[in-house]
Amino acid sequence: LQTPSGAWVRLGDVAEVTIASGPPQVRRDDVQRRVVIQANVQGRDMGSVVADIRKSIDEKLALPTGYSVDIGGQFENQQRAQKRLSLVVPLSLGLIALLLYFAFASFGQAMLILVNVPLAVIGGVFSLWLSGQYLSVPSSVGFITLFGVAVLNGVVMVESINQRVADGLSVSDAVFDGATSRLRPVLMTAITSALGLIPMLLSNGVGAEIQKPLASVIVGGLVTATFLTLFVLPVLFAWFSKGKLKDMARAPS
Repeated sequence: LQTPSGAWVRLGDVAEVTIASGPPQVRRDDVQRRVVIQANVQGRDMGSVVADIRKSIDEKLALPTGYSVDIGGQFENQQRAQKRLSLVVPLSLGLIALLLYFAFASFGQAMLILVNVPLAVIGGVFSLWLSGQYLSVPSSVGFITLFGVAVLNGVVMVESINQRVADGLSVSDAVFDGATSRLRPVLMTAITSALGLIPMLLSNGVGAEIQKPLASVIVGGLVTATFLTLFVLPVLFAWFSKGKLKDMARAPS
């Protein structure tokens, strides 16, 4: 090594030179050094992968004092979004139930319409399982959209039956006539919604990881929700509407 004065110095006389690898960049977070290890998840849901990572760290890695492991990235965003959804979904269902009660003046009929929600969920979950996908934030948003369509179909059906009971038909005749007359509107709502989501359901390009879970949930849930609306809901109408039917019978014609 040549010094500024022009003299040459052998490094072996003053230092020991070795080749070693080191971090290309020193990152800091809260005045502490941070090393980032990145990985992509494929073929599994992110939650189970993170659970396995944490289990391996706890069982096989003894961290020195002052060291810690934090998992962030998409998993951190997912946890934050799911925490918000855990508040939004129950709040949405509660507000829907309240609006239904005000619309029909009957707690029983409000619950009857909300019966659409569980069967819609079954269809959405089965669709995710059949397509090999997992519950994620986009699929959760799809469930919220699905709830709205299922409730709308239930409102149309119950209102049609109530109108025929008010016109003087017996409950059994009103249920049959009302369900038959609403067959086409309910089917058209489900079919048009499903057809509009087919491009998203078949997408494989950029953004497919968001589009496919959302479309799968809605399409699968519409199948079971439509079946419930057309067949099961009319069967349960008389049992859930006892109080409403008594009020309608006492009302002056």
